[in-house]
Amino acid sequence: MQDLILSIDQGTTGTTVLILNHELEVLAKKNNEFRQHYPQPGWVEHNPDEIWEATTRTIREALEMGSVSADRIAGIGITNQRETTIIWNRADSRPIHNAIVWQDRRTAPLCEKLKKNGKEKLVRAKTGLVLDPYFSGTKIKWLLDNVAGAREKAEKGKLAFGTIDTFLVWKLTNGANHVTDVSNASRTLLLDLKTLKWDPALLKILDVPPEILPEVCPSSFIYGKTRNVPGLPDGIPIAGMAGDQQAALFGQACFNLGEAKCTYGTGSFLLMNIGPKPVLSRRGLVTTVAWQVNHKVSYALEGSSFIAGAAVQWLRDGLKMIRSSSEIEGLAQSVPDNGGVYFVPALVGLGAPHWNPHARGVICGITRGTNRGHIARATLEGIAFQQQEILDSMEKDSGRKCKLLKVDGGACANNLMMQFQADILGCNIVRPKMIETTAFGAAFLAGLAVGIWKDQEEIRNAWKEDKTFTPAFKQKQREDLKKKWGEVVGKA
Repeated sequence: MQDLILSIDQGTTGTTVLILNHELEVLAKKNNEFRQHYPQPGWVEHNPDEIWEATTRTIREALEMGSVSADRIAGIGITNQRETTIIWNRADSRPIHNAIVWQDRRTAPLCEKLKKNGKEKLVRAKTGLVLDPYFSGTKIKWLLDNVAGAREKAEKGKLAFGTIDTFLVWKLTNGANHVTDVSNASRTLLLDLKTLKWDPALLKILDVPPEILPEVCPSSFIYGKTRNVPGLPDGIPIAGMAGDQQAALFGQACFNLGEAKCTYGTGSFLLMNIGPKPVLSRRGLVTTVAWQVNHKVSYALEGSSFIAGAAVQWLRDGLKMIRSSSEIEGLAQSVPDNGGVYFVPALVGLGAPHWNPHARGVICGITRGTNRGHIARATLEGIAFQQQEILDSMEKDSGRKCKLLKVDGGACANNLMMQFQADILGCNIVRPKMIETTAFGAAFLAGLAVGIWKDQEEIRNAWKEDKTFTPAFKQKQREDLKKKWGEVVGKA
């Protein structure tokens, strides 16, 4: 009996595999981290072969942990770190270079050059994105221009480009399928938001040969079937894909216009469902494809902060202030407030709504009375302040006041931060019982394609709330803090 979904959540620092059934019971969950590579300041890379090894190992260990027969897997869902860029040889599947990670800033000079040449307006109109090193297009150009012989091979059709979803499907199908879904494709700077096709004008601007591009498919769709995958039988459909943040929006059952979620991971990402028509932001947000299911497309406004949980990791690994990330809540609670200390975690530049790749982290307000607790509290508040800036822009762009924000990701377990988030936003924060919403979103998309769930309403009925955080600040207190934060951000 094929009654289970295997969901692969391939993230920035590790790979998680969930195995779940129709009732959303998680039969197994396994995570494995992999190495980060920092060749020079501002550069972040992954080894694609290490990602694939971590993925197959995590699948095998999840099956063993849950004592689950792989023959019960009805379909595989994939969600992934989005803009991370890989180019590989079609003949032997070997990458031509390490993957360039979404956090990487090496193409900032190219983005500035394109802006000066007047290309940003066209790019924004067609893609809904901004010209920033974050997105895949300039990373592709860098690889083709800097790896010996790459451009010539690309133009001859010998190379394949993909974001992580594309690479995993290629490997899972033993090179039979070179595909992506619309949500991931919309993060490349190469897809026209309205036609959902690769755009010749954008390809020309970024000097990307069309021969390397994958086929763009819906988010709930049978892309191919497993072949020669260690630990899995041949023939399992790979049936659902979405970029991690769109998958989280789907996993939070934000199916209706105006529904929003924020995911707190390495970075933090706030998305609002804006329905079947793309709306371009005038306030520093990006417009993205949320998903395409049953021939229907949903779009989203998105604000991305490059550093969220990574700021806590920096306190742990860089400053050695804490031994484990979970210690930060207790340390932050050891003081009644931030003591006038503010931390702007612009450790790799600022994302939405500022889009300043040259910004750097700032800690302000330190006195002789400042202690570790104040720094810890300022870190958590800095993560929350970033979402306040994004949601303020989102409400103005959409013309909708957010009354409820669903949250997920590891840091949403931090009650102190979630309460401050509610306080500074002035809206209810709702945490679900299942905070692995990214993996659940990919599972739902795959399950819809293979018939595990009949429709989105069945999924919505399965979504359950864990806790609601209600704002406690008065309006003046909220506005005073927001004003102070604005002053500090200006120094970054």
